[in-house]
Amino acid sequence: MPEPIWADAAEPFPLEDESFDVVVLGELLEHLPMPDRTVAEARRVLRSGGRLVGSVPNAFRLKSRLVFLAGRPPESDPTHLHLFSPSAVRELLADFDQVQLRFVAGRLTRLQPRLFANDICFRGRKPLR
Repeated sequence: MPEPIWADAAEPFPLEDESFDVVVLGELLEHLPMPDRTVAEARRVLRSGGRLVGSVPNAFRLKSRLVFLAGRPPESDPTHLHLFSPSAVRELLADFDQVQLRFVAGRLTRLQPRLFANDICFRGRKPLR
C-alpha cells in the first residue's frame, strides 16, 4: 500500500503529471485563496479520462439569501474564503468534459434543489487526448 502524501492544497501538488484516475476535492475549495489553481493541479495529475469529484457548500441557497437580505453575511464560517453558486462551480470546471452537478442535503431539496440544497456535489472528466 502506498504511503500517504501530505501537501498544502493551495500549493502545487508534489505528484507527477497524469498519475491518478480520480481526484476528490470534498468541502475544500471554499477554504482556499485560489481554488482555480487547485482545480488546475487536480487536472494536471489526472490521467486522460480521469475524474474529478467533489463538493462545496451551496452558498446561494434560499436560507443564505434570506440571511443576506436581513443585513447579515450569508456565510458565518470565517474559514470560507469563497461562496459558490452553481454557475461558479461550472466555470471552475470549464476545462473538464461531462460536468455534472447534484444538489444534496436538506429537508426540502426534493422540492427545489437549487434553492434548498445545502451542498453542490460535482464531477467532471479530464478530456481524452
